[in-house]
Amino acid sequence: MLVVVSPAKKLDWDERTIEMSAPLFQEDAIYLNEVAQGLSVAELQKLMHISENLAKLNYDRFRSFHPTPAPEDLRPAVLAFAGDTYQGLEAGSLDADELAYAQRHLRILSGLYGVLRPLDGMQPYRLEMGSRLKNARGKSLYDYWGSQIAETLNAQASETGAKFLLNCASQEYFGAVDLDVLQPKLVTPVFMENKDGKAKIVSFYAKRARGAMARYVIQNRITDLEGVLEFDSGGYAYQPEMSEPTKPVFLRAG
Repeated sequence: MLVVVSPAKKLDWDERTIEMSAPLFQEDAIYLNEVAQGLSVAELQKLMHISENLAKLNYDRFRSFHPTPAPEDLRPAVLAFAGDTYQGLEAGSLDADELAYAQRHLRILSGLYGVLRPLDGMQPYRLEMGSRLKNARGKSLYDYWGSQIAETLNAQASETGAKFLLNCASQEYFGAVDLDVLQPKLVTPVFMENKDGKAKIVSFYAKRARGAMARYVIQNRITDLEGVLEFDSGGYAYQPEMSEPTKPVFLRAG
C-alpha cells in the first residue's frame, strides 16, 4: 500500500534532530523557485489569493531559497507541515521503525517539490498545486509536472510491491497525478459526519481523518483494501451500503 497526502500551508519550523533525505526533484524545485522569484509581492498576492502580509512572507521565502541549503535550513517534510491532515497523522509521535516504514510507503504531493518523502529535507515555502504559475512547460503547475508524479508513484509502488494507491490527498493535489499513467489500483476513502441524521463531508474533519488514515496504514502495515476498511480511528466506521468499490465511505456519528 502506497499512501499520498497533500502538504499544508501552515509550517512548524522547530528544530529536529533527525537524519534527512534529499528531495527527488530538487532541480525542479530550484527552477520553480526561480520562476516565483520573478514575481512581485502584488503578483504573488494575486497568484496565491493571499493577504499582502502573507505575500510578503512568501516573497522573502522565495528569495531565501538556496539551491544547496545548509542542514540547519531544512526540516523533514512530514514534521514541517502542520495543517489539519498532519494533526491527524501525528508524525511526531511515530517511532523510528514507523518513520522508516513511512519513508517507503507515504508520499507528500507538492507544488514546488513534486513528490516528497516524509524525511526529505525541505526549505520553507508555500506554492499550492493549483497555482497558475507560468513556466517553461505551460501555464500551470499541472502542466509543469505532467506525468512525472504518476511515474514516480509507479516506481515506488513497484519497488515496495504495493498494489494499491490510497489517495488521502485533496482534489487539488491529486489532480497532478496522471491517471492514464498511474499503475497501482486507486482507492480514495471518503470521510463523512452524521449531522442531524444526514451524512455530510466537513472539510476540517475530513482533512484530519485523511491524516489519521495514513497513520493507521503506517502503524498497522496495511497492504490491502480489506485492511483499509477496518479503519475506525476517531469514531469512524466503514459504511458498505454508501461505498463504491474504489471509494469506501467512513461515517462518524455527530
